[in-house]
Amino acid sequence: MGGGTVSAPLAELTTWDADWSGLRVVVTGIGLSGFSAADTLIELGARVVVVDARDTEENRAKADTLRIVGAADILLGADAVAGVPEVDGAAPDLVVTSPGFRPTHPVLAAAAAADIPVWGDVELAWRVRIREGRKTAQWLAITGTNGKTTTVSMTESMLRAAGLRAIAAGNVGTPILDAIRDPEGYDAIAVELSSFQLHWTHSMSPLASVCLNIAEDHVDWHGSYEAYLADKAKIYENTQVACIYNAEQYETEHMVEEADVVEGCRAVGFTTSVPAVSMVGVVEGLLVDRAFIEQRKDSAAELAAMADLGEYAPRHMVANALAAAALVRALGVEPAAVRDGLRAYAPGDHRIQPVARLNDILWVNDSKATNPHAAAASLAAFTSVVWIAGGLSKGVHYNDLVAEHRGRLKAVVLIGADTADLQAALAQHAPDVPVIHALVEQTGERPLTAAPVTSAEEIMVRAVAAAATVAEAGDTVLMAPAAASMDQFTSYAHRGEAFIEAVAGYMSEQQAPGQAQTPKEP
Repeated sequence: MGGGTVSAPLAELTTWDADWSGLRVVVTGIGLSGFSAADTLIELGARVVVVDARDTEENRAKADTLRIVGAADILLGADAVAGVPEVDGAAPDLVVTSPGFRPTHPVLAAAAAADIPVWGDVELAWRVRIREGRKTAQWLAITGTNGKTTTVSMTESMLRAAGLRAIAAGNVGTPILDAIRDPEGYDAIAVELSSFQLHWTHSMSPLASVCLNIAEDHVDWHGSYEAYLADKAKIYENTQVACIYNAEQYETEHMVEEADVVEGCRAVGFTTSVPAVSMVGVVEGLLVDRAFIEQRKDSAAELAAMADLGEYAPRHMVANALAAAALVRALGVEPAAVRDGLRAYAPGDHRIQPVARLNDILWVNDSKATNPHAAAASLAAFTSVVWIAGGLSKGVHYNDLVAEHRGRLKAVVLIGADTADLQAALAQHAPDVPVIHALVEQTGERPLTAAPVTSAEEIMVRAVAAAATVAEAGDTVLMAPAAASMDQFTSYAHRGEAFIEAVAGYMSEQQAPGQAQTPKEP
């Protein structure tokens, strides 16, 4: 631990009511999770210095707020994150980092060199979750390359249908520390965890946990696919009741086999096929449980019908629903609440979101497909696709994605500042599929030189116009980029909204009075 004396060693700081006073902490990042961590630590009595490379008006306003509540200092700008600053003239005892900071970042590298422990906001939240006079929520922990937000939202809906006070928190929506500090407290928290958050989590012991799936992603942050796998596998460590794994993907089962869990913890699989004993799965259009019932060797409990997921339920959504069901069943939630929770669940924006239909052409926004694995699930839901794709690749590869789904591709419209890797995969595995560059003006069949683009919205207007030139009745125009958005857009949500607006603009140009059609809710 860093220099100086604190009221208690870090190992003893395992409840809100422990003696946190005087602990010297550097918090990296002043975004949602960083601000929440700093605010929490100040309330606990710690001495806190916050650092962030972005000296923006928004961050200065946040800094002013933290100073008012008692922060020791707020340091903004590139120099602030060049190393680990002192706190009250001495080395810090702890660094609490925001998920976006890579382990190789100068602040964290300097902390490691000085043997200063590093926690994430999830680690801090786990340590302060027990507070005298308040409920201590059970944690249901969820990770995976894709489907996390859908599953955590379904889990929250099922818990609430069971009459429990519950919230989805963590990597989505409410920061986990804000949920922990809720004055009334929660019975259960559905905690979405990214690989970044898991990397800095050390002592969490959830009631139940799941890794929904695993595929190459965030290699640029972790340094290798193997390191990414190892951080995802941390979801299962110290699980108390049930480690839930994807029976259709061996890697997640292997994670469970290797995990060091609480004695008596069970392995429970989920499958979109007929389940074996100790699994949840699908039988004749019903979601069923053969894991959390006494007579599981020769019977199953009905949890819900496929129809409860809505008219449009692709395979990966069924898998997510089963994973959520297994999580809440581990907590003791009755089957009826699983069904009612699924009926009440509303899919989030930008995830296989139908936005328009005209002349039997369906336009679908899946901007949240930020990697090839997510795009593969999206492509698999349709048969004839004009695919809008491209963006910031994050070091992943596209060969398997294109090879698996080339038969569905009618044409590909490229967005993204650098699409060389995706173009190479298309040239190798789908050479007969037409490829249109959205940022290159077209005249007939001949592309002209690239025209200047003045905004992200204009990029999507051009992509939609290009897709419209090749889409025919029975096709789906699917914007599932298989890449992150930050090369051209501020976020996947910004990219999705730009697509929705561009489609709406195209529709208004094309539709005669009385011709408008909108898709049914998925």
